[in-house]
Amino acid sequence: MIDHSKGHLAVCGGKPSFTAKIHVGRPNVGDIDLAMSRFKDIFDRLWFTNGGDYVIEFEKRLCEYLGVRNCVVMCNATIALEIVARSLGMTGEVIVPSFTFVATAHCLQWQQITPVFCDIDPVTHNIDPSRIESLITPRTTGILGVHVWGRGCDVNEIDRIARKHQLHVMYDAAHAFGCTHGGASIGGFGDAEVFSFHATKFFNTFEGGAVATNNDALANKIRLMRNFGFTGVDRVDHVGVNGKMIEVCAAMGLTNLDHVDHFIEVNRQNWSLYENGLKGVPGVHLCSYDPSERMNHQYVVLEIAENCALSRDEIVKVLHLENVMARRYFYPGCHEMEPYRSYFPHARLLLPHTERLTKRVMTLPTGTAVSTADIARICDVVRTACDRSQEVKAALSALIG
Repeated sequence: MIDHSKGHLAVCGGKPSFTAKIHVGRPNVGDIDLAMSRFKDIFDRLWFTNGGDYVIEFEKRLCEYLGVRNCVVMCNATIALEIVARSLGMTGEVIVPSFTFVATAHCLQWQQITPVFCDIDPVTHNIDPSRIESLITPRTTGILGVHVWGRGCDVNEIDRIARKHQLHVMYDAAHAFGCTHGGASIGGFGDAEVFSFHATKFFNTFEGGAVATNNDALANKIRLMRNFGFTGVDRVDHVGVNGKMIEVCAAMGLTNLDHVDHFIEVNRQNWSLYENGLKGVPGVHLCSYDPSERMNHQYVVLEIAENCALSRDEIVKVLHLENVMARRYFYPGCHEMEPYRSYFPHARLLLPHTERLTKRVMTLPTGTAVSTADIARICDVVRTACDRSQEVKAALSALIG
């Protein structure tokens, strides 16, 4: 039976599957002792920010890892996106997917650039190049693509369109650190790519981000802009903001970079466990990755089809009641958030694939904080809930009512 007598919904027994909440995006941590030794060194030297040794070393290591000429680390990825857009001279309108974290749109709107929302490819979940050209107007100055789930955009087609219309191209690569596209490391596409090192990302620096580019002049401009435009102690040659990464974040980044291959391998193994554990559940589809590409597998993404016995939202509710904090991504879509909902009230009519996907996609916990037993239990909850969907629906209705 489905037990909801004590204010919870236990689909696999008389109590929730997990006594403590298990979250999507719990931080991965490398060698804590090594991190602490680096933190102590920072305190001993009393150099906390402004391009210290750890920031310099971290940028060098990132260039090597990503295979790019320049990597400029930042306080976070949102500021990095804003600085790149401004450094490229983007104005007017920039074409961007709505199926993304709202910061991708905000980084434009914050600078009075209009984000023009483009629909996505229903298979890749990335911006659909075939929809881009119809959105280009005389006010369009750029394209901002997003490598969703770490799967690269169609960069060749986007570059072709950009060259034809003389547009800048930048990529939000928040999901794609350590991934490849067409065998090439993500980081070197477009004019620049922006990574997120937020605590919820599989590779984190507590908080932070970075801009990768093979354009030396652009990198130098970005470095100026992240430090108020200073070129000397008393000299400012460009408008800028404070986008600097602090030393303690760079030290954390160096520590986790030493373990990044381990993090990826754990994610890959977890993804395989989910693949096996959810196999054969009608209407529950695990988003796949191209085996020929290097992937970080930091997202375990389910797409819930119409033939599933439960809706996406019902499955999420069940998991939450079992203390599994699954997430809806990217719900409800940027075009349904403010101020964009008010600015573009009919945008959904041009975004049918985005509208559909935001109602069907969810993510499950992974990373080093999730055990093999945890994954088996999560899969059991999903499978059992779908098998006993009528009981689940009745229990959910009773709880809500």
